[in-house]
Amino acid sequence: MSLKRARIISYVSQPLGKEEVPGLDVEERLELVMRNTVEVIRPEELRSLLETESEPKAYWGFECSGPMHLGMGLVCGQKILDMVKAGFGFTILLADWYAWINNKLGGDMEKIRLAGEYFKECFQALGLRGPRVRYVWTSDVVSDPEYWRRVITIAKSATLRRVRRALPIMGRSLDATDVETAWLFYPCMQAADIFHLDVHVACAGIDQRRVHMLARDVAEKMGWRKPVCLHTPLLMSLSGPEEGIEGVFDEDERLNKRIRSKMSKSVAGGCIFVHDEPEEIRSKMRKAFCPARQVEDNPVLEIARLIIFPRLGRLDVDRPEKFGGPVSYESYAELEKDFVSGSLHPLDLKNAVAEALVEILKPVRERLAKKPEMLEVIKEAEVTR
Repeated sequence: MSLKRARIISYVSQPLGKEEVPGLDVEERLELVMRNTVEVIRPEELRSLLETESEPKAYWGFECSGPMHLGMGLVCGQKILDMVKAGFGFTILLADWYAWINNKLGGDMEKIRLAGEYFKECFQALGLRGPRVRYVWTSDVVSDPEYWRRVITIAKSATLRRVRRALPIMGRSLDATDVETAWLFYPCMQAADIFHLDVHVACAGIDQRRVHMLARDVAEKMGWRKPVCLHTPLLMSLSGPEEGIEGVFDEDERLNKRIRSKMSKSVAGGCIFVHDEPEEIRSKMRKAFCPARQVEDNPVLEIARLIIFPRLGRLDVDRPEKFGGPVSYESYAELEKDFVSGSLHPLDLKNAVAEALVEILKPVRERLAKKPEMLEVIKEAEVTR
């Protein structure tokens, strides 16, 4: 393992205080922020930010909509950890109003708020805590009249057609016909969050790209600071590229397929929740789509690349001597090479990934074991897209 890689991994589980300066130079910080992203708009702006801003700020908003799966907890969560380790102050927006607008959990604000508290518990268990991480409720943000001035300014700067084209950010198809008027507030509010929270970087999955482009366009028109926009990949459903979510979410055919195939709590059998018990994780992983020697559209390899190696820096495969014996991989490249060659069997890979997830998610299980009533309500809550 290279010295640089060892230094980066060493920061994963240590929350940073405001008074601490990451022991990384600009190049290493840039590597941390950009690793495992689909795109950064724009990299040169990000580099300039890291070179000139002593306390850069970023945020990510999450609809409080029910159980947390791996995509949210360990892809989004790991990227937030990367940014905190790179010196960012990070705001996690618990977007209760967005869940209400989007009719999640039946629009029941009591359940929505409980889901937000559950999100906070899970994220904190996964390391997102300390002076550089703060949690903010949309309910508190919307109490400021200046926020609504920004929302209206953005709405006046955008056409109805453009706002409607952004509705896939809330999981709504482009061809939806029964559009609630309230939905049209959603993109304008999400863009306003960036400016009202006064952040330099807006983070989201690649399916949120449209609203970030709206925010950058409005910033140019109004003379506001343009946010750097960081987009992470969408973790594929365990069932593979079956396009389990119905609808059209982007004109780009490949991205549309990816959105329809993403891990979703509303697609049965397609996801692992961060609170799942070890046997549940092992059982789900054994059933996962994992064709031998295939890298593309392989959700098990994706979990290894996007979650296991960034978190643990290794993957240990425990197998009988007659099948090659135990082996430890120090990099994803080594793992992929053996899998493509056929020297690593899909079942051995799935078992190894399952055990790594059991290890990574142990703090979540332990934390939520102290809040059994919360977990029970989350498990029983009606899940809607």
